[in-house]
Amino acid sequence: MIAIGVNLAINWRCKHTWKTASYNTSWCLLGCAIGDLGTIAYFQFMGIVWPVWAIMSLAIFNGLMTSILLETIILSRQMSLKIAFKTAIGMSLISMIGMETAMNITDFMLTGGAVLTWWVIPFMLAAGFLTPLPYNYWRLKALGKACH
Repeated sequence: MIAIGVNLAINWRCKHTWKTASYNTSWCLLGCAIGDLGTIAYFQFMGIVWPVWAIMSLAIFNGLMTSILLETIILSRQMSLKIAFKTAIGMSLISMIGMETAMNITDFMLTGGAVLTWWVIPFMLAAGFLTPLPYNYWRLKALGKACH
C-alpha cells in the first residue's frame, strides 16, 4: 500500500519543527486545560457527586470547546472570525482528544478519581503536553499542517 502525498520517512531531529510543534501544542494545552481543569474543579468545589466517568467525559468535552474557542480568538487576529472558527474546528481533533484523554487518565491513575490537588496538576499538564507532541510534530513535518 502506498500513501500518496504522505512522507513516511521524516526527519525526527529537526529542532525548528520541534519548537513549532511545542509552541502549537502549548496553546492547545492552555485551551484544553481551562475547560478540563475548570470542569473538574467546579464539581469538586461545589461538592456535586457524579460518576467519575461522567465528570471526566464532561471535562474532556469542555476542554475541547475551550481549546476551539481560544484558537478562534487567536486566529481572529489574522483572519475573519468566520474563517478563524472554521480553521479552529478543522484543527486536529486527534491531537486534542489525545491530550484530554492523557490528562484525565493521569488524574485518575494518581488520585483515583476526578480530583484536583496541587501536586497532580503538573503531572496532568505534562501528560497532556507530551502525548500529542510527536503527532503534532509528524503532522507539521509530513503533512505541513499545524494547529495555528
